[in-house]
Amino acid sequence: MPKTKAKTKTKTNTDSTGPSLKSFTPYVSKKSEEYMNSAQKEHFKVILNKWKDELAEEASRTVHHLQEEANNFADPNDRASQEEEFSLELRTRDRERKLIKKIIETLSRIDHDDYGYCDSCGIEIGVRRLEARPTATMCIDCKTLAEIKERTIGR
Repeated sequence: MPKTKAKTKTKTNTDSTGPSLKSFTPYVSKKSEEYMNSAQKEHFKVILNKWKDELAEEASRTVHHLQEEANNFADPNDRASQEEEFSLELRTRDRERKLIKKIIETLSRIDHDDYGYCDSCGIEIGVRRLEARPTATMCIDCKTLAEIKERTIGR
């Protein structure tokens, strides 16, 4: 009997902040290209708008899920399980709501030509770092130092 390849359903990767940004084409820089030119800004606008739309879609799905699944179970354990599930889902959506706000702020930074430069030292954050974390406001060095200071103060 010939072996057949099992079909696997492609699933959107998610983490604690929701949908991931794995489905974009990395920006290919041209030689002597100016940093944060109009093509790069447009690249990041597309990424951020797509991410924002995915998060909004998730929020909409959650609303429908909560409306459809809201049952008043007779068994206290079933009711508690459902309430815990809803609570977890709502906390996730709240984090995503905050992320949407950050995405909107980032889109505004792009429009005001303030995107792609470190808030602490003013150097270029870099296209690859911004593709990994499009809402980044610090270069990797300043962010690392800030995290070290945060951990040190937290002790």
